[in-house]
Amino acid sequence: MSLNTELAQRAARIRLVAFDVDGTLTDGRLWLGADGNEVKQFHVHDGLGLKRLMANGIEVALITARVSHPVAVRADELGINHVYQGQHDKRACLLDLIDALHLEPAQAAFVGDDLPDLAPMRAAGLAIAVANAHPWLLEHTHHQTRLRGGEGAAREVSDLILEAQGKLAAERELWL
Repeated sequence: MSLNTELAQRAARIRLVAFDVDGTLTDGRLWLGADGNEVKQFHVHDGLGLKRLMANGIEVALITARVSHPVAVRADELGINHVYQGQHDKRACLLDLIDALHLEPAQAAFVGDDLPDLAPMRAAGLAIAVANAHPWLLEHTHHQTRLRGGEGAAREVSDLILEAQGKLAAERELWL
């Protein structure tokens, strides 16, 4: 993976990666059953990427405006402790978490796909948009993934950060 100098420097500082959910960790479609229960589809590559971030000492958070039981279940499966649902001010939530973890905004990344993600992206030291993000976000991001939300974009972000921090080679060795 080849990173430009500014992106590599920003990613090397990251100690917290916060992800929007719908459109970022999922493809953005909402599946509702006849009983009104919601079903979400998550990509296993993304899940492993999030687990590898946490295993390397990087905090992972989910910050979403919607409240969804499947999000809580998936976060629990992955061991994600920082799950904030029903957050209509994602920027405030991110800044509160940064403060609680005794970090600086430059040490946080936010990954999103649409206009409600713009404020936390602008507050973070590393702003990343998924490939299918709304075009208005792109002028405020430091990087855009090749992959779409829900199709491996979070894993791509995880690999990028681990590469910038010199940990990706060790990750590869762990698995090979």
